[in-house]
Amino acid sequence: MNGRGIPGAHSSSAVGSGNGSAGQQNGYWADSFEPSTDWFAPVNAEQQTSVGLLERPGGESDLEVTADHGFAPITDQAPNFPPGALEITPDDVLEALGPQADEMLATADIDVDELIRLINAETVVLPPLVLPEDVPETDAEGNPAPEMVEAITSWKQRFLKGAVAAVLVTLAGSGGAAAAMDKSVTVEVDGKEKQVNTYDSTVAEVLEDQGIKIGPHDAVSPSPQAKVGQDDKITLDKGRLLKVNVDGEHREQWVRSDSVGEALKQLGIPSQGAWLSAAPGTALPDQGMDLTVKTAKDITITDGSGKPKPVTTTAVTVDELVKEQNLKLGPEDHITPSKDGKIVPGAQIRIDRTGSSVVNVTVPVDPPVREIVDNSMFKGEEKVEKQGTPGEKIVFTRVTTKNGDETDRESIGEKITKQAEETVVRVGGKEPPNSAVWDKLVECEAGGNWAMDSGNGYYGGLQFDKSTWDAYGGSQYAAYPHQASREQQIAVATKVRDARGGGYGAWPSCSSKLGLE
Repeated sequence: MNGRGIPGAHSSSAVGSGNGSAGQQNGYWADSFEPSTDWFAPVNAEQQTSVGLLERPGGESDLEVTADHGFAPITDQAPNFPPGALEITPDDVLEALGPQADEMLATADIDVDELIRLINAETVVLPPLVLPEDVPETDAEGNPAPEMVEAITSWKQRFLKGAVAAVLVTLAGSGGAAAAMDKSVTVEVDGKEKQVNTYDSTVAEVLEDQGIKIGPHDAVSPSPQAKVGQDDKITLDKGRLLKVNVDGEHREQWVRSDSVGEALKQLGIPSQGAWLSAAPGTALPDQGMDLTVKTAKDITITDGSGKPKPVTTTAVTVDELVKEQNLKLGPEDHITPSKDGKIVPGAQIRIDRTGSSVVNVTVPVDPPVREIVDNSMFKGEEKVEKQGTPGEKIVFTRVTTKNGDETDRESIGEKITKQAEETVVRVGGKEPPNSAVWDKLVECEAGGNWAMDSGNGYYGGLQFDKSTWDAYGGSQYAAYPHQASREQQIAVATKVRDARGGGYGAWPSCSSKLGLE
């Protein structure tokens, strides 16, 4: 390409000059070019243009390009390429020149067909053509495989940009056409700009020449296929894989942000007051990163009998909350939800404080009772001969509380601090008289009520007056007859009966009705 090929790789064939002078052997045609006589010299059909090897993974093939056949004749030596794939067409040239094609051709005073002829006439060394591996040359219908066509088209475009520029520079001088093809473009990648000069026609080509690959998750504007003009701006936002754990939930998302803070905004993850494993200003690497986020949550804690307390926390679980808030839990305390429960906004956390303590309680000890059987007294009768005194003891008591309220009390031991003195009671041992007669009398006298107090001066089931009751020993049992037991009333009545001759005359009306002597 105007002497700009690989050194030492020029054609070894003889190339005639435009005025018919002898060509130089093993030379490059431009070395003998005479501007005054050789402009637009006709090219003989016998002239040939030598090309380099077109490489395909797994094998090589030699391809010779001649002026007669155009840029790339199709022969049996090159079965890998579809027919006409490597030929230069007017559309190819116009594509390489870009939107200013007409202006540049006019500046060089040449048309498209002549430009193609001059490109074919030059001795060139082609750039390597690398074809995709494991791709069939044709599809099932015998048409060229899309991958093959794309690789050849891209290769041809790269060659043509340099070849066209070289020819136009030769024709129009170092300014003019070359300057027209050269464009100043701003490339912005993740907010960082730089100015580049390029002969490329599309956004994708400019980025490729800058060593910038467009990933499947990147955003580029304009589109990669868009044409590039003078002072255009290309913006590329790279996609980065963010593996984020938000409050224990894992997810993977692609973001087009270059910092942690911007990525969180893009994903709609609240970061205000949140705990982050990386600061918001941390740059996101191209390969992405792992990020843990614990969002701020407003909750309420009720501790024991205390009032509900509002708290803002980044804890994910109740266990984390206990540690964060330094909540001391006893072995018998209970927290709701459980420690492995998840904290959500608005959560109600309750701690039930269950405790126990041992207290010493002093209580009286009842005196023991010792009974003495007295056969002079009827059974059922008793008389305190000596009144005892109570003692004292300390009872060790475990008291259980819940949130300050006592829920249980249990005695776990005791200690006597003062011994009690016994009470001596004399009890009757004599069988009482036949009570059937007295029951009949009581039925008649008081309607069967041994506790009768009618207010007429007579008391009890047998209707004693106060003086008779006291005279016959009733006061030892109770102050009034109706306050004494049945047996005690019978005992006093028996004394009255015996004192009056053994009959029941003390109860004249009822004894007469009952036929009692």
